[in-house]
Amino acid sequence: MKKRAVILGCIFSASILLSGSHILSLLNDTAKKETKTVSTYQTASQEEAETDSNDSEKEDSSKSSKEQSILDQATIMYQQYNYDEAIKLLKGQKEFVSNKDYMDLAAKCQISKSSLVEYPLEKITHVFFHTLIKDTSKAFDGDSKSGGYNQVMTTISEFNKIIQILYDKGYVLVSPHDMATVNKDGTMSRGKIMVPEGKIPFVLSQDDVSYYHYMDGDGYASRLVLDENGDVKTEYIEDDGSVSVGDYDMVPLLDAFIKEHPDFSYHGRKGILAMTGYDGVLGYRTDIAYKDKENLQDDQKAFLDSHPDFDYDQDVKDAKKVADAMKAEGWEFASHTWGHKNVGETDYDDLVRDTERWFEYVSPLIGETDAIIFAHGADISSSGYTEDNAKYTYFKSKGFDIYCPVDSVPYTTTVTSEYLHQGRRNLDGYRIYNDAISDNPMTADLFDASKVLDPDRPLPVPDL
Repeated sequence: MKKRAVILGCIFSASILLSGSHILSLLNDTAKKETKTVSTYQTASQEEAETDSNDSEKEDSSKSSKEQSILDQATIMYQQYNYDEAIKLLKGQKEFVSNKDYMDLAAKCQISKSSLVEYPLEKITHVFFHTLIKDTSKAFDGDSKSGGYNQVMTTISEFNKIIQILYDKGYVLVSPHDMATVNKDGTMSRGKIMVPEGKIPFVLSQDDVSYYHYMDGDGYASRLVLDENGDVKTEYIEDDGSVSVGDYDMVPLLDAFIKEHPDFSYHGRKGILAMTGYDGVLGYRTDIAYKDKENLQDDQKAFLDSHPDFDYDQDVKDAKKVADAMKAEGWEFASHTWGHKNVGETDYDDLVRDTERWFEYVSPLIGETDAIIFAHGADISSSGYTEDNAKYTYFKSKGFDIYCPVDSVPYTTTVTSEYLHQGRRNLDGYRIYNDAISDNPMTADLFDASKVLDPDRPLPVPDL
């Protein structure tokens, strides 16, 4: 190392000695013509020198900007425990050995990597939410839908408190794809999640991110959009019909939180959105019914009647654009069945028709996925999946390797050579309220429900 340092020092010194500026000789100005010639030459030379100087400054600025960008990227990777990729990025730069910041960060990555510990997959919990309530006065206005909202929805206030508490406790977002990987032959292998001592991996998902018609006017966001900076935000329709753009649901809220706390994400992971298709996706009316106007439900008819300028093709285009932006930021998608089916109760043929519809009208927008998150908390078996289970065999043939029902207990993860099965925990009004008044709360490992419960939530929350 000492020898290399000496060599580098010599090279640096030589480069300084070789640099310099042009010295222009002044000609005798005795003749007018000569004077004019000299003056012209001087001006041109000065301009050339200034141009060279400006170009040099621009080059240095561009180089500095590029180096800072690389450093910023690697720093985020470092903060998110992705040490190998950070080192790879830094060492891939030709100026690595001459850039102290690069070398220092690579060394920090190497040191931190050596202290990682493997977290047991079977102790990774999976929590989920539905669409978050922005305006409780509208969601809980006493109409026929209020009781259901009170049971299965979570307010923005409750969500923010939960996320902050989880972060403070050392929880870190991971993906089921970190827990298991699919091999080329279609079999699965156990993954390996390496985190600093004290960090607790968990999986996060959100159901029904379609902003269904029945939720209109009830205090929820109306769709996901891209703002002027290309960031994913939500639209909210105000009472006067105007549209506000902001952080009104889980996606932009979590994006903002991770931007502020990058160490809440393992390797850039966010959450998984479980998507139906019958009302479209992400707030866009993308199901074919909106185009061919066949088999429309009453609320779908009402939507089309109130939006005579509706452009189906544009909604499809916009939905895909938003989904692509989300995936680029670490979000993932899963099937929730096209029609929000109870897979346990739905007969095989109906399930096949529903799945085919999902692949025709949802998958092209959100991209390929190998995960299915079952609606209604249902499952296709109570004791593991085997080849004699026709529903499992069908789902497997469609490319699904990850299966997630609801069981509300901390840890129910199974990784086999064929599939990953992981139960989920509902963090909704029903669970938060009941845990807030319980002597044996089911979410005690995650948070104190009494400190999370929104004071604007009507109590008691009705039983499910």
